[in-house]
Amino acid sequence: MDRDTVEPQVETIPGDGAKRWVDYHHQFAAPSTYVYEFVWDSQAEAIGPFCTDVDGNVLLDFTSHVAAAPLGYNNPAVRDRLREFDLVDPLKIAGQDFYVSGGGAPDDADFPGPTQLMDRLVAMTDHYDMDRVFLSNSGAEAVENAIKICYASGGHRAVTFEGAFHGRTLGALSLNRSKAVHRTGYPEVPGVISVPYPASQEDYETRWRTDGPGGNVLADKLDPERGVIDPDELAYVILEPLQGEGGYRVPHPEFASDLEAIRERYDVNVVADEIQSGLGRTGELWAVDHLDLTPDVITSAKGLRVGATISRSDVFPEETGRLSSTWGAGDFIAAMQGVLTIDAIHEQNLLANVRERGEQLRAILEETDPEGIVDVRGRGLMLAVEFDTKERREAVVEAALRRGLLTLGCGHKTLRLLPPLDVTEREIELGARLLFEAIDDAAADV
Repeated sequence: MDRDTVEPQVETIPGDGAKRWVDYHHQFAAPSTYVYEFVWDSQAEAIGPFCTDVDGNVLLDFTSHVAAAPLGYNNPAVRDRLREFDLVDPLKIAGQDFYVSGGGAPDDADFPGPTQLMDRLVAMTDHYDMDRVFLSNSGAEAVENAIKICYASGGHRAVTFEGAFHGRTLGALSLNRSKAVHRTGYPEVPGVISVPYPASQEDYETRWRTDGPGGNVLADKLDPERGVIDPDELAYVILEPLQGEGGYRVPHPEFASDLEAIRERYDVNVVADEIQSGLGRTGELWAVDHLDLTPDVITSAKGLRVGATISRSDVFPEETGRLSSTWGAGDFIAAMQGVLTIDAIHEQNLLANVRERGEQLRAILEETDPEGIVDVRGRGLMLAVEFDTKERREAVVEAALRRGLLTLGCGHKTLRLLPPLDVTEREIELGARLLFEAIDDAAADV
C-alpha cells in the first residue's frame, strides 16, 4: 500500500466477512457501544490513516480509534523499533512496585519502557512544575488516581462541568455530565457539584458570569461570606480543556482565566483531563497549554497507550501503599509504544503539522459551508462538525462509511474528526471530499 497514492475502495460494507466476525463476536461479548460493523483486518495492508477490513475494503480512518492511535496505522517510527525488540515472556510485570530494564543505561535504554515513559512525561509537564507520574492501564484509572491524590491532599467535595466525560469506573462516572445513560442506576461518589462549561460568548455572559460576590457561578458558591460551599472542603476541580464526548466544545478563554483566579485564591487543585485531547492532538502537547490555566494534575491515556496520572510531589501522597496497581507500570510493549509516540511527535515536528493540517481542514469546512452544518469548532486535529439535527449527523456517518471514510459522532448532533497527527495535505483534501459527498448523500435521505 503506497500512502502517497492509495484511496479508499469500498464494494459492500459490511461485507460477508465482517458480518461473520460481528456475529461471532456477539456470541460472547457483553453489550457495549458499537458504532458500525467495520472489522479491521490487522493482518492486511495499512499505513497512516488507511486501513483494510476483512472483506478487502480500503478505508480512510479519521477516528484514530478515538485518538488512541495518534500516529495511525503501522507508523515506521513505532513499528520498526518494535521489530528490533526480541519478544520475551512475561511482557507484563507486576506493576509500579517492580522494575524492568530494556537494556543499557536507564537514561539511554536500548528499548525504552515504563521508567523512560515517566521520564518523558515529566519533561512534557515541567512547565507546570510536575515531577511525578503514576502509570495505570487506562484513562479511567488515570482519572481515579487523580481523584484519590486530590482527596488525599484535603477536602471531600469536587466540581465538574456540564457536558463532562471522565470515564466509566464508578468514581469517574460520578463526574460525568454528558449522557444520563452513563450514570443512571449507579451509586455515585458524594459531594460532586456541576456548573456550566461556557464554550461561547453567550454561554459565558448568560450562564457563567453573575452579579454575585465572586462574579461567576463557581466563585459565588465558594465566597466565604455568601457562598454555600466551604472552600476548605473542595478537593479539586476537574475539566476537559477541550470537551470530548460532550460535543468537542472549546472553553471560553475568560472562563479559563476565572478558574485560574479561583485556583489561586482558594488553593484548590485543578485536574486537566487530557485523555483524548492531550499528546499533541490540539497542536500543543496538552490542550490546557492553550489556556490561561495552571493544572495541578494532568491525566493522560489513549494515544499514550497506557494511563498516566501526572502531578507534583506535594500533591501525591507520601505514604507507600496509597497508590498501587498490579499491572499499572508493567506493560512493557505499551510503555515502549508510548515512548516512541512521544519521540515521534518531537522528532518529526508533528505539533506544527497538527496546526497546519488542522487549519487546512477547518478552512475547507468553513469555506465550503455544506447544507446542514451549523458550527465547525475545535483545535488542531480535534475538530467537530455540528449538524442541525441528530438524524442528519447519523445519516452522514453512515454515508461516509459507505464511501470509505470512518468518522464518529459525539455530543447530541456533532461529528468528530480525528486524523492521525502526521496526516498529509493530500489526505486532508481526500477526507474532506468524501465527507462533502456523504453530506450530499445524507441530504437526500433526511
